[in-house]
Parts: sequence; C-alpha cells; structure tokens
Amino acid sequence: MGKANGSPIVKVGLSSCGVAAGGRGVYDALAAKLEDSEVSLMQTGCIGMCYKEPLVEVLMPGNERYVYGDVTLDKVERIIEEHIYKGQPVKDWLLMVEGNGSDIEGPLEGQRRIVLRNCGIIDPESIDDYISVGGYGAITKALGSMTPEQVIEEVIESGLRGRGGAGFSTGMKWRFARQAKGSPKFIICNADEGDPGAFMDRSVLESDPHSVVEGMLVAAYAIGASEGYIYCRAEYPLAVKRLKLAISHARERGFLGGSILGSEFDFDLRVREGAGAFVCGEETALMMSIEGQRGMPRSRPPFPAQSGLWGKPTSINNVETFANVSWIITNGAQAYNSLGTEKSKGTKVFALAGKVARGGLVEVPMGMSINDIVFKVGGGTSSDLAFKAVQMGGPSGGCVPASLADTQVDYDSLSSIGAIMGSGGMLVMDESTCMVDLAKFFLNFTQDESCGKCVPCRVGTKRMLDILERITNGEGHEDDIGLLEDLAASIKRASLCGLGQTAPNPALTTIKYFRDEYEAHIKDKKCPAKKCQALITYEVSADVCTGCGLCTKYCPTGAIAGEKKKPHVIEDTKCVRCGLCMNVCKFNSINVY
Repeated sequence: MGKANGSPIVKVGLSSCGVAAGGRGVYDALAAKLEDSEVSLMQTGCIGMCYKEPLVEVLMPGNERYVYGDVTLDKVERIIEEHIYKGQPVKDWLLMVEGNGSDIEGPLEGQRRIVLRNCGIIDPESIDDYISVGGYGAITKALGSMTPEQVIEEVIESGLRGRGGAGFSTGMKWRFARQAKGSPKFIICNADEGDPGAFMDRSVLESDPHSVVEGMLVAAYAIGASEGYIYCRAEYPLAVKRLKLAISHARERGFLGGSILGSEFDFDLRVREGAGAFVCGEETALMMSIEGQRGMPRSRPPFPAQSGLWGKPTSINNVETFANVSWIITNGAQAYNSLGTEKSKGTKVFALAGKVARGGLVEVPMGMSINDIVFKVGGGTSSDLAFKAVQMGGPSGGCVPASLADTQVDYDSLSSIGAIMGSGGMLVMDESTCMVDLAKFFLNFTQDESCGKCVPCRVGTKRMLDILERITNGEGHEDDIGLLEDLAASIKRASLCGLGQTAPNPALTTIKYFRDEYEAHIKDKKCPAKKCQALITYEVSADVCTGCGLCTKYCPTGAIAGEKKKPHVIEDTKCVRCGLCMNVCKFNSINVY
C-alpha cells in the first residue's frame, strides 16, 4: 500500500459485507476500465460503514481521501471519468472526505480507531501493506528491548481487559500462564464469534489478520508459549482464508517458526476451524474441540492458565484483545490507558445492528454513552419510530431501555443496570420491537445451542422458552412472570458454564424494564408492539380503502374479499397475520389492532 503522492489509488472494500453487496463486481468493472491507466487498484477490508456497501475509496495525489457508498456498476464509469480523470468528485455519492479542508466525517464521528486502525486502509492479503503501516514493529521491539516480564507489565499498566466478554485483566491472565509450571505452553485466539448480530471479530480477521497474528506473537513471547491456535468458525470462509494466508506470509518472512528475528524465541501458529457451536465460545469447550473431542465445558478449577490445552498451561484471548496488543507495545501503556474510564481503559469495538441508520462496525472510547453511540455514531433509528432499547452482549447480555441510554459504556456501569459488555454486539430497537418476543428469540437461540451437559441449562432454558412461547401465543398465566424469574435464578446459580449462567439475562432485563409489556400479553391478550401474531388483528379501514384489489392478489389464504372499487373486508378466521396486505397497500388502509 502506498500513499497517492503521484497517481490516484482506488480501493474497493472486499470483506464479507462488501462482497455480499456486490463489491466483487464493482472491483472487476474498475479493473477493466483502469487496465491501461496509471491508476492503482487494490482490495481492502471493511472500513465499518457496512450500511453503505459496496464502498469505493479514491485516494488522490496530495492524500485527499474520498469514500463513495452504494457504488453499483452503473456508477463506476462516472466516478472514473469525473473524479479520477477530471478531478471533480461526484458529491451526491460521497460518504466521507478527508484532507481537502472540507471533511465529511459523519460516519466516523466520535470514533477512536485502534483495533480497526488498518481496517479498510490496507490490503489484508499483503504482508507488505501491514509492514508499511508499522506492522510487526511491536514484536521487533519486544524481542529487541523488552523481557517477557516487561511485556506483561506494560499490558497490565495499559489496563487492557479481555474483550471476549468477561473483562478480566489481559496482563494478569498472561502472568498466571507465565508463572504456571509445565511445558509446552499454548496461546489460543478465540475467534468463535457466535452471537446473533455480532461481526466484530470476523471483520478484523478479514481486514487486518496480521494484527491478530502479531498480538499472539507478543503474548506467546510474554508467557513462554511455543505453539498457538486460532479457533475460527468454518462459517467464516473469507476470514479463514486470509488468516491462513497471513500465517503463511509471516512464516516466510521469519515472524513465525524458529529463531524469530534472530532471537531464541520459537513460535508457530495454526488455524483450527470450528463447526459453529455457540458453546465453543466458552474457553474450556473450545479447548476440547481443538483436542478433537466434542466441545463441552468442564468444571473450573483448574483454570486454563494451570491446566488448559492437553493439560498444559494455556492463555486464551479473543480477536479484539490481540488486535490491541501490538498498538499498546508500540505506543506505550500510557497512550492506551489515557482513553476510557478509571476501570475500563481503551476503546471498544461494537457491531451496530438492528433498527439503526448507520449499521456496521464502530470503535469508540470506553465511557461513551449508549445514546451517543446510537445517535452520534449510528445516526439514530433507521425508521421514523422512537428509539426504544438496545440489547448489549447478545444472548448472554441484557436489554437497556432508552430511559437508561445515558449510561456509560464500560464494564461496571453496564453491570450495574443488569447488562454486560459482552463481545460487542449492540442491537438497536425502535418502538416496533416486542420485548417479550425479543426475549423469546434469544432464549430459543441459547436453548438450541446448549450442549446439554448440565440439567439447569439443558432443561431450565427449555422451560423458560416454553413459558415465553405460551405468553406470545396469548396463553400466558398470571404467575408466569414470577415463574420466569424463579427459573432464571436457578439456572444462573447452577449452570456449569457461562452460556447457562447468562442465558436468562434477556428475559430478566426485559421483565425488569418492560414488565408492562409482559402484563399486556398475559392479562389483556394484546401485544403493544403489534408483533405477536396470535395477539393482533388486521382490519381494513372502510373510509380509506379504494377497493383496488391489490391486497387480495397477495393474500396467501384468500382472507380478503370485496367488490371492485368498494371497501374490502378481512375474514379473521382465515387471516394468518403475515402482513403482506399491509405491505402492498398503497393507501395505508389496513390497520393492526
């Protein structure tokens, strides 16, 4: 990767989000049209603005940076002719401009990019691109001028806590592993990202895999490990491909293998592909899977630092944690701990999803409020409806209502209101979301993903799901809310691993903050959000209906009848509440009650 000091450089985002949106076709079209020009064309990863993919960046001489969104094949020629050749940017399609004195920075406003520093900037399949932005400088510094103990102290002083969800001190975890007796020692990267709506780790691995490899190198040097594994789910084929490529290139350049950079430090790394079991995100289940066994949690102690992979001392961190490490070693602990709050240092990456205007990947300093993330960074809701809540931490997390959205995003503040940081999923909801249905969705997921080893999780989550299904079907009982709370307490207390211990959180927090919705479902047999099919009725407004007949053509059960140019009627016994009639009606004559 070079700066555009001479000829323009055109970059196309080709992570999963970009490819899925048609980025590969855009890249090929650009390649065909720029073939005989001096313009350089390169692929890059995910800059984070997934809601506007495919993204094309034009880097002009003088390092003026222009990012275009929603680039389709029919837009390619105009961007080339007007911007690249004539120097006249197509302003209507621009998302962001940097370096010409009139920045358009809305999508990145409020962000501080450390983990994502290279994402969307470099070619993720080029080790030279990574080296050109300072890559592998941290391991060079560590091996050349720091002892393992000094590395650990630097990470402890930085305040970096594990970004996988638990938030334990990364440096302390490394210290325990270094002090543990036994060899060989292992480093594992947990890339088994399984939360619905979460794509932080995938995007980093697809966009900047060498940062994770280098972070693992530093960790291995610190604890004295000679082998490492990246456990990545097989549903991430592009991430797996680029990881393996990065490892191969690092090995060729002497960053992996024996006598790394001429030192006495030996370390090698390999990828293990998981089959997509959510429970394998739990570190003991993950290690069993690497060992070739069925991924099921085991009791602790002993902890992995003492007895982990194949009974040897093992340290496990997730993708985001390792991606922070090289920046900390290069820039120093104080540069990192100057960001964030007293007990939650640095930045946090979030996957903004749901009813949010600017969905995608964002990285913000710890301590920013939920409101600021949703509105300043995320652009507010994607509908005309009011912001209602966010689900933090996926199936293991809690629901935070809009009334508490001034809460700072840090470990302690979120814990105080019943939520958790988790790995970084943030699902934004507006007034159209039914909170009982939301709890049912997450309970259905965790119940399905339970490994079944312990009764509280295997049976308890099923009983909770049964109750939630009964409530949303209009068959709820007066004592169901209390029963859910009692079951949740037992499951949290008695489950073997974090999956079961946190599975009740979505139900508990929605009951705590949206109890009135549960009561409306149970007592009034109504869904306030008008989402639960058994509790809603569709009716045609006779004053508005023109009798055009469009709804009758789309109704799958023939529930709508009426004469042409006269108001129609919906027969409730035939209606399956699919909503197609409302979607196709041009006159807004169909209402839900």
